[in-house]
Amino acid sequence: MLEETNRLQLLFDFYGKLLKDKQRQYFEMYYQDDLSLGEIAELLQVSRQAVFDQVKRVARQLEQYESKLQLLTRYEERQGLLGALKQELGKEPNSQAYQLVTQLMQLEMEIDEEADHGL
Repeated sequence: MLEETNRLQLLFDFYGKLLKDKQRQYFEMYYQDDLSLGEIAELLQVSRQAVFDQVKRVARQLEQYESKLQLLTRYEERQGLLGALKQELGKEPNSQAYQLVTQLMQLEMEIDEEADHGL
């Protein structure tokens, strides 16, 4: 369950802006604000079943975006390769290649931060 939640959070980071405002609201309330289905239903004045359906629909939508665009998959592959390369080059931390990999990883982190802040 935790693994699925973490995956959905990552997918939301990549594709959240593609969702409708109401879809984002349901996702954020359930997964980020950690509200129960009942609490969300009460706040939005809808049935608990309606909230459940929306949360499931948003999760399916995020998975569909990923199946077509593969942004998360490619991101994870890049991170794995960069980590492996940096580890391999760590044997010579003063090398030019090690410095370039470090700069590339820093750039990746900056891009992630900008995406998280909606820039």
